[in-house]
Amino acid sequence: MWQNPRDFHLHFFFLIGLFFAVAGIASAGGGGGGGDADAMSEFAKSLGNPPKDWIPGSDPCSSKWTGVLCSGGRVTAINLRGRGLAGTLPSSLSSLTSLQSLFLPGNQLSGPLPSFGKLATLQEISVSSNFFNFVPPDFFSGLSGLQKISLDDNPLAPWELPDSFADCPLVSVSASNASISGALPDFFDRLSSLQSFRLSYNNISGPLPASLPRSPIRELLLNNQQGTKLSGRIDVIGQMEQLSLLWIQSNAFSGPIPDLSNLTTLQSFNVRDNALTGVVPNSLVTVSTLKNVSLSNNDLQGPMPKFGADVSADIDKGNNFCLPQAIPCDIKVMQLLAVAAGFGYPAVFASSWTGNDPCGGGSVWVGVICDQQGNIVALNFANKHLEGFISPEIANISSLTKVILNNNSLTGVIPNSLTHLRQLQLLDVSYNQLTGNIPNFASTVRLVEAGNKFGSDSSGGGGSDVPGSGGAPGSSSSSSGHQNGKSKSATGLVVGILLAVLVLVGCIAGFVYYILRRKRRMEQLKRVQMETYPDSPDVVKVGVLGLNDNGTVGSEGYPQSNYGESSDAALHRENSENIISIQDLRKATNNFSEDNILGKGGFGVVYRGVLSNGIVVAVKRCVLDMLSMKGVAEFKAEIGLIGKARHRHLVSLVGYCEHESERLLVYEYMPEGTLAQHLFDREGSRYCPLTWKQRLTIALDVAKAMEYLHSFMQGSFIHRDLKPSNILLDKDLRGKVSDFGLLKLAGDNEKSMATRLAGTFGYLAPEYATTGKITRKIDVYAFGVILLELMTSRKVLDDTVPDEDANLVAAFRRIHPRDIARLERFVDSSIFSDEESRSSIADLAEIAYHCTAREPSYRPEMSNVVTMLSPIADRWCPGNYGDGTDDGDSTVSLTSMVHRWQMSDDSSYNYSFSNYRPGTSNLR
Repeated sequence: MWQNPRDFHLHFFFLIGLFFAVAGIASAGGGGGGGDADAMSEFAKSLGNPPKDWIPGSDPCSSKWTGVLCSGGRVTAINLRGRGLAGTLPSSLSSLTSLQSLFLPGNQLSGPLPSFGKLATLQEISVSSNFFNFVPPDFFSGLSGLQKISLDDNPLAPWELPDSFADCPLVSVSASNASISGALPDFFDRLSSLQSFRLSYNNISGPLPASLPRSPIRELLLNNQQGTKLSGRIDVIGQMEQLSLLWIQSNAFSGPIPDLSNLTTLQSFNVRDNALTGVVPNSLVTVSTLKNVSLSNNDLQGPMPKFGADVSADIDKGNNFCLPQAIPCDIKVMQLLAVAAGFGYPAVFASSWTGNDPCGGGSVWVGVICDQQGNIVALNFANKHLEGFISPEIANISSLTKVILNNNSLTGVIPNSLTHLRQLQLLDVSYNQLTGNIPNFASTVRLVEAGNKFGSDSSGGGGSDVPGSGGAPGSSSSSSGHQNGKSKSATGLVVGILLAVLVLVGCIAGFVYYILRRKRRMEQLKRVQMETYPDSPDVVKVGVLGLNDNGTVGSEGYPQSNYGESSDAALHRENSENIISIQDLRKATNNFSEDNILGKGGFGVVYRGVLSNGIVVAVKRCVLDMLSMKGVAEFKAEIGLIGKARHRHLVSLVGYCEHESERLLVYEYMPEGTLAQHLFDREGSRYCPLTWKQRLTIALDVAKAMEYLHSFMQGSFIHRDLKPSNILLDKDLRGKVSDFGLLKLAGDNEKSMATRLAGTFGYLAPEYATTGKITRKIDVYAFGVILLELMTSRKVLDDTVPDEDANLVAAFRRIHPRDIARLERFVDSSIFSDEESRSSIADLAEIAYHCTAREPSYRPEMSNVVTMLSPIADRWCPGNYGDGTDDGDSTVSLTSMVHRWQMSDDSSYNYSFSNYRPGTSNLR
């Protein structure tokens, strides 16, 4: 073919050279081998009106497309500001792996924003003033170089700032009018480079996060939130030392302006149109760098501040300054404001304490009583929902004869300075949360101090002029409060002895009755004796375990015998009749056949079984792997705790078994399934809907069971996972509480315990979900949620309804329990068959409202709930189904019973719906 080998070589090298030339051209046309040309071509096609020199197929770098910058043949920046471009952003932009800046503001681009997860080099994104409608959840993921982002003025679907937002090294964030919702996440300590943060005109709600001061933010703009707005106190602002501009106007912030002494570079301070109270701090007035300040339309009090001539100030409208001029207030005004400072300047005072004369001047100062000479003689702040502490400054009002502070939530101690009030006749601090020792008042002072925690201050101190500090040397113990009146007389001593004898006789009689009744019940309800084989390898001994104060699993305390018998052995010996062999359980459940499955839960699968003696049972079975220590702990906890429980409305434990990696609990069988199945699984289910009467009866059954766990069971226990799927129904549709795997021994009645988070979302009390600390009140909250589900036949979290109603508790608490018209639209109307049942809607709603209060101290105890619920349920309950307990007097109104609870020793909350008037908004 080639006559000369040299010709062959020439042709060969020519073809090789031609191949590499073509490859080089292809590489150049592809934007540096990274697919840039293809990505930019797709971008051009997605625009309805791209720049004229954007020619698909051409090289955006060598052809110099308008607004495109390149380096080394790769696209590094796109800048098309204000060109009126329409269209969408294609996902192919994520292949521009050298892109550093995407600048597209002031156009008409629409559709969703693409995910830029591959663009680690991207430093700036600006897409403001377009028509984008969606931010993908992973939008910020992988943007490890992102420093600036601007999303302002886009009609986006509601979205929340994701956790990945804090993984970006952001310096400037601007997302005003961008449909951001939810609370501000508490991740600002991770944003170590953030300088400017603007999220104005969104739907953000809740408080300012505590981590804000741990970022170097200089400009913070959160003004004009829509909907429920940002709220709470603004104390964290006082710790933001780098701050130069603060705009948080048009929100719902409350409380005082904090000390701003650390903000040495502050230039602009705008907090107008909020609900701030208290005195404007001098630290704001004296900031040397301040240029403008806006405080109007709050409830600020005290003297009107006077700023320097070079400061543009908007302060004189809509506040409650004592005088329109910047001159000192009357001494009585300042004394009362010093008292209010201890309570955090509550809004109830800020709205009525107006003018410069508390004893005249045409305005009535709430809680302030004066004599005809214009002296303040009494402060009556009872039932005002006050928090904080008792200010020692009260002693400066020397004319006081009465100080009434009962039924609030005050903490700290009684200040010693109050003993200096020479005219004081009455000091009522009952039903607060005060601690420490009571100061030694004069014998002429009547002290009312019930319902507090005197003597329990961990500092060991008593009354002091410094809130929370120990008492002064020589201060008396809590008993000294009783020494203010007359010394105990001989008559009082005799009465006391008689009462003690009567109580002792009553206790003995009650104990005898309990023993006789227990014996009779045990004869009627003898346990099924299971055949056991102590020496068989299929039967494993189980120790009863409880939960220690630190949340770990530990021995319940079976003492060892003189012969060294272990707690496990002791338990096995005492409960051998309850150990069931694995063979018996396999036989009972047809070898754990799928046809016998009743349900599945967090512990394992539950099977229906029939024991050899014909007894029908439910067998809860879990097969553990090497890592499932949680299952071991819950299994042992449930054995130990259910074994102690003896109540009509608690599911009984028939027996148990440990076999190799299997853990099994055997319960009495409940033929009517769970409350959840009756409420939520009606379509295609064999379980019929419950009537209103049946729901009330079940609610009372559950309340009694929880009262027993909290108050009557030895040790007092907290369930932690109360929900409809853990409430089983017997053949008569009576409720029984089950699933004790998360039970925890309650500690000190007045203290909460920190523990790992356990339970089910929707039923978790707010304080438990956020802090992990538990008290009996977390069960009360869950019970309140169940009441709402009984009223509505809706799940607490329901994604099939509009977002604003998806959380049942939040939707309910927007309705006043006594607003019957709105309440009837909220509940399941199909279950209210007559006027008598409708009349109970508001009663049950009021109980649910108290139980689901955000603050645990505002919730009743379960014993209070039983008392309030019994008369409602008893209207329809069978009269012959008593359990020997006193459920309260059904003739007493619910309002009266609520009042009794609120005035009891266990509650620091005194609030009633009796003051409700339509159109008002006095709910917390």
